[in-house]
Order: sequence, then C-alpha cells, then structure tokens
Amino acid sequence: MHFSPTLRQGSLIRRYKRFLADIVLDDGECITAHCPNTGSMLGCRAPGSRVWVSRASNPARKLAWTWELVEVAGPTLVGIHTGRANGLVAEAIRAGEIEPLSGYDSLRAEVPHPLGGRADFLLTDPGRKPCWVEVKSVTLADRRGNGLFPDAVSARAVRHLETLAATVRGGERAVLLFCVQREDVDRVLPADRIDPAYARALAEAQAAGVEILAWRARVSPERLYLERQLAVSVHGMEPRTASGTRNGASRPVPPDPGMF
Repeated sequence: MHFSPTLRQGSLIRRYKRFLADIVLDDGECITAHCPNTGSMLGCRAPGSRVWVSRASNPARKLAWTWELVEVAGPTLVGIHTGRANGLVAEAIRAGEIEPLSGYDSLRAEVPHPLGGRADFLLTDPGRKPCWVEVKSVTLADRRGNGLFPDAVSARAVRHLETLAATVRGGERAVLLFCVQREDVDRVLPADRIDPAYARALAEAQAAGVEILAWRARVSPERLYLERQLAVSVHGMEPRTASGTRNGASRPVPPDPGMF
C-alpha cells in the first residue's frame, strides 16, 4: 500500500472530539485533520509528536487532511489510521501472503453477518466452509515489545468476539486477525488491565474454536505492508483490580504509565 500523493509532515497540537486533530505542518500552516481512529490512542497522541498526514483528492470533503502516522518513543512510526488495517489485510490475502487464509476463491468486504452486524471479510470457496474474518488494528505497545488490544474499553469488540464464537458453533470458520501497525512489537496480548471483559471474551472465543492471528506491518511515510506473522497469547498480563490487588473485582484499572 503506497501513499500517493506524498504524505506531509507536521507536529501534533492536540487530538480532540475523537475524530479531530489540530496539526501545524512543517511549512507553518495550521490544519484540522480527520483522526480515523475511534480508540483512546494511548501512547500515540502526545502534543508535539511528529505526524504525517494525507490530503484528500475530493475537494468537496469537509476535512481535506487525514492523520496517517505518528512517531513515538524509540523512535517508532505508528499507523493510526484503523481503516488502513483492513486494506493491508485484503492486499495480503489477495497476494497469498497470509498462509492460513490463502486458497479461497472469493474475498468480499463489509459483508452482513447472519447473526447481526457486518464482518470485515468473508472468504468463500467451493467445497470449503465459509471463513469470516474480523480485523483489529493494534497501535498500543508496552516497553517489552507486546502489542496490546484494545486501548480503551470496547463493548463493540467484545460483541465481535461473541459473534465469531457463535459462527464457529454454527459450523463455519471464524478468524480474528490483529494488524499491528508498528514495528517494535513481537507478540500480541489482550490489554486485560484496560478491558478485562475483552480479555475474557478473547480466551473464550479461542476455546470455542475461533482462530486468532496477528501480523505486523512495515510502516514508513512511503508505504505500508504486512511483513511477518506474530505470536498471540490470549492470556495477556495477569489481571489487576482497581484497588491494585490480584484476582478480585474485574472492573478496569488505568494502565501503568510506566508500561508505555
């Protein structure tokens, strides 16, 4: 996936109202860009961060600019555009680069699921079970090289897991694929200190037969592409309660700032 035209560089002033980011470009122009990320963007939203933005070709679009990349400590580039994750996965599937998802005759995107909602992808092939694929973009990482998902409590992500598990019980194939848009990650874990309900649902989905995959992208201002498969541990880090004790009440606790 190539960026065309070339991305512009700037510095983040602030991210606000979830979908907006004020940025000063390197030539001094101040812009408001669309922020295509519904999560908290923990670790990726510090004012003053170096950022890269794309300009829309449609002159009628309300916001001409879209925030694409941010540089975090390391330095590491992170792709914060969650929609790019689906494009990267589709590109890699069509090229036969994701072996567990290769060999299907048809790939369709945004397909209504019989159990409700829309699946990111449906793979079909004569003589094989339909394969439903849900993609999650991972932008959060700790200092130990673990990619973490989600970066905020997400009831919607839990529902997706429940749908995938029900799909397997109904006799079809279901896959959850974590697309890691940063290069300093070696494996993926559920962010159980942020959303313990998601961590439980992930383990239950795997136990039900949902296949859990993770692939890491190579990230640059010129190009994004999936470069390697990563390990996934559905057990994550040991859960903590809000009081800091172990194995007690399961309400979320704030992440330790020293982790990131």
